[in-house]
Amino acid sequence: MTTSDYNGTMKAVGIKKLKAQLSEYIRMARAGEVILVTDRDEVVAEIRPARRHGLAADDPDVLLQDLADACVLSMPAQRKGDWSWSPRGLGLEWGAAQKLLDELREDTG
Repeated sequence: MTTSDYNGTMKAVGIKKLKAQLSEYIRMARAGEVILVTDRDEVVAEIRPARRHGLAADDPDVLLQDLADACVLSMPAQRKGDWSWSPRGLGLEWGAAQKLLDELREDTG
């Protein structure tokens, strides 16, 4: 069985088949694949490549994966391609919020 994730495809294997062909699945993980282990068609575990040492601790991909592994966040189901996000604010001119606050404080003072 093959399923899709944000990196492309993942293979799923039942426990019985995994036990019979463990070396093959370990080679696949070493090559970068993630293997989902199933028991009665329910995913119960993942076999994934070991983390490579030497990656910068401030590498965003490593930090995001650490947070996903700790169940703090979920990784996206699909790649976002060239999509990016940038904040644009509320569209107010510079200083407008401060001016409004000052006016409100004068009314209550």
